[in-house]
Amino acid sequence: MAFLEKAFGFNPKEHKVGTEVVAGITTFLTMAYILAVNPSIFGALEGMGMPTDSVFTATALAALVATFVMAFLAKKPFGLAPGMGLNAFFVFTVCLTYGYSWQFALTAVFIEGIIFIILSATNVRTWILNSIPVSLKNAIGAGIGLFIAFIGLQNSHLVVDNASTLVGLGDICHGEGLLTVIGLVISSVLVMLHIRGGILIGILITAIIGIPMGITSFNGIVSAPPSIAPIFMQFEWHNIFSLDMLIIVFTFLFIDMFDTMGTVIGVSQKAGFVKEDGTIDGINNVFMSDAIGTVVGACFGTSTTTTYVESSAGVGAGGRTGLTAFSTACCFTIALFFAPVFLAIPSAATAPSLIIVGMMMMQPATKIEWTNYRESIPAFLTMLLMPCCYSISDGILIGMIAYVVMFALSGKIKQITPTMWVLAILFIARYIVMFSYTPSAM
Repeated sequence: MAFLEKAFGFNPKEHKVGTEVVAGITTFLTMAYILAVNPSIFGALEGMGMPTDSVFTATALAALVATFVMAFLAKKPFGLAPGMGLNAFFVFTVCLTYGYSWQFALTAVFIEGIIFIILSATNVRTWILNSIPVSLKNAIGAGIGLFIAFIGLQNSHLVVDNASTLVGLGDICHGEGLLTVIGLVISSVLVMLHIRGGILIGILITAIIGIPMGITSFNGIVSAPPSIAPIFMQFEWHNIFSLDMLIIVFTFLFIDMFDTMGTVIGVSQKAGFVKEDGTIDGINNVFMSDAIGTVVGACFGTSTTTTYVESSAGVGAGGRTGLTAFSTACCFTIALFFAPVFLAIPSAATAPSLIIVGMMMMQPATKIEWTNYRESIPAFLTMLLMPCCYSISDGILIGMIAYVVMFALSGKIKQITPTMWVLAILFIARYIVMFSYTPSAM
């Protein structure tokens, strides 16, 4: 018990080993869908030389290393893995929209992680967070949810190109479209019934249904983890001083900070870690664990690693110490050897999870004061432009510009923080430059 207390903050008078282990397994079951979804999203880059099977291994390794760090350093019951939304920004904005290589994007993630480590060790992180309006923080989370859901609809061909209206409804009666609809119904029922691991179970059931439909093809269950050699430490440094790199790094950092902050506060409240004055013991170590996970994940070859809100499932099962996180990390270690199962799952089976997770991320929108138009117009633009422009960064940047403009024109200049003024000016300059030249990668 002395070892458990020193390593994980385990108190035998307050905690039980069995409860902590079960809580860790519960957390794993609720977030293990990322092992199927992340490679599915990165599959869009396979033509650019980024092997999907390598991404699976990188995803599992990033999750287990980061969660182990959380267990021993922060001693909190939080699970970590490559974040939803951040992976979409990596693939669909940085690589497929801006035209940069995935090596360049990994470099941006690595730099962002280093900056996050520095900010976590200082008060700069708190200063930046406090400078951004709450309404925009809430809008960013909700907008990313819409973006993720739209990607799910697109990947499953439920939403398709339309020459007249840009987008339209796809074939929902045959093939991948039909399988996605079936999967969405199954996953929705499981989530409504509060079945632990409902999203993962929904993915697996949908994939199995896809076998007789000729969409799913399993080629085994257990194997050695695919090699990460093709994507390990594949950084590209020659464009790191470009304006686009600055924007990309900032966007990764911005999303990561707010996503982690919101998740940690929310799960900590459920666990009873938040004190009366609003502080959380050891929160700097939580952020440091998150930042270390991002750097390690970039080295392995995947997008930003972040703390998962699904950790609340483990907390709900009684997890309160690092032993819960340790158990979750052990589960990810075992999952490494089930690559054939996760890699065989088609995008039609993972699409429902994207749609449902996107829905779950909409909750912060309820905190926006919609009748206060100075706040709600920028927030709405932030949310709307992410899916419509197919870019998380454009939603954030234009939303922040709109916020400054709305408050300035309504005579509330004093309420605009100096940080927001600086950022708005930089972002306006960014768009002027962007539409005046063609980035070198395009």
